[in-house]
Amino acid sequence: MIRILRYGEVKNSEIFARTEPKTDVAATVKEIIETVRREGDRALFAYTETFDGAELESLQVSEAEIEEALAAVDPAFLEVLGRAAANIRRFHEKQIRSGFIINDEDGIVIGQKVIPLDRAGLYVPGGTAAYPSTVLMDAIPAKLAGVKELMIVTPPGRDGKINPAILAAAHTAGVDRIFKVGGAQAIAALAYGTESVPKADKIVGPGNAYVAEAKKQVYGAVAIDMIAGPSEILIVADGKTDPRHAAADLLSQAEHDRLASAVLVTDSMELAEAVSAELEKQIPLLARREIARASIDSNGKIIVAEDLYAAIAIANEIAPEHLELLVDQPFDYLDAVRHAGSIFMGRNCPEALGDYFAGPNHTLPTLGTAKFSSPLSVDDFVKKTQYTYYTKRAFCRAARDVARFAEEEGLTGHAKSALIRLEEENA
Repeated sequence: MIRILRYGEVKNSEIFARTEPKTDVAATVKEIIETVRREGDRALFAYTETFDGAELESLQVSEAEIEEALAAVDPAFLEVLGRAAANIRRFHEKQIRSGFIINDEDGIVIGQKVIPLDRAGLYVPGGTAAYPSTVLMDAIPAKLAGVKELMIVTPPGRDGKINPAILAAAHTAGVDRIFKVGGAQAIAALAYGTESVPKADKIVGPGNAYVAEAKKQVYGAVAIDMIAGPSEILIVADGKTDPRHAAADLLSQAEHDRLASAVLVTDSMELAEAVSAELEKQIPLLARREIARASIDSNGKIIVAEDLYAAIAIANEIAPEHLELLVDQPFDYLDAVRHAGSIFMGRNCPEALGDYFAGPNHTLPTLGTAKFSSPLSVDDFVKKTQYTYYTKRAFCRAARDVARFAEEEGLTGHAKSALIRLEEENA
């Protein structure tokens, strides 16, 4: 049963305790990465047979397989994919940025260019659940950014095939190439390249502990988006909230993972007790009831605060992946929220709406990293470079300042590179 804690009556260490994944997979992941670097495709085929039980003839998904998947998917779901993709595209189009130029001083031009990445790799989980939503959320911003080649890696089933819904989502989002490989070996392939899988400039997307560790180990050889932890939801709710809604929303994340975190913060003890009772009614009805049960019992909590602003202060300290404001006037509280991956406003905006359909991205910072990091966006698929141009006259005006700064740092070569031009001008 979920714990109910009254803020101020228990230690803050208990209020803000966070269950982080404890895994000892670093050595295993290191060996997998080294093997893929050394053996390339041969290692990918072998690991896919070992870990996924699939004997493959080819790592890349063929056009025929994509067509087969599109024919197998319910046409109604294809329509939903299209509508969701349109919403995601509309939101992320606002993130597209161009460079700038400053030329308001005689003889000086400075500026910045925004350049799409050449190649990005998207990791899409398989295994216990398939997530076509992740395909849309990761691929559409990359396409809008202008990435030249967009690849997906995802583990196949024992039949050597990819879930048709994932292939349909990839087709909808305009993914260029799809590879049947998952786990740490897929991350290694994207980081270093193999005979079949090109080296990526950046890897994005969530995965299990092996994927997260692999992303951590290859960072530097390739860019990554973030190290994703278990799913999190925090709900700030007033006493008028329907306890059935709050319980259902908590369970929408608890069913993800035994380590998932589901937290309710409210100013009403009556609501706290009602939600606790409602959780006990709803958990047995879930298909993933055992996972949800473990999550709620181990990591779930209800915190009773003095008022809603105190509740939001607690939420800011926790900095959750998903934050729901189940209150009548949510925009009255929006400015008070400083740290959350994504905010869901009001009583008609469950977190599931954001997972699939609304448009804002669902690849979000976890484990408190929302205090300093952001949701996946178009910005993740571009890089910026800058440029400087001075005429001879403009440089001569700045040369002595440049040299003085260099001398202060003891870098006489820097100073000379400025002064030598001034000497030439005065000769």
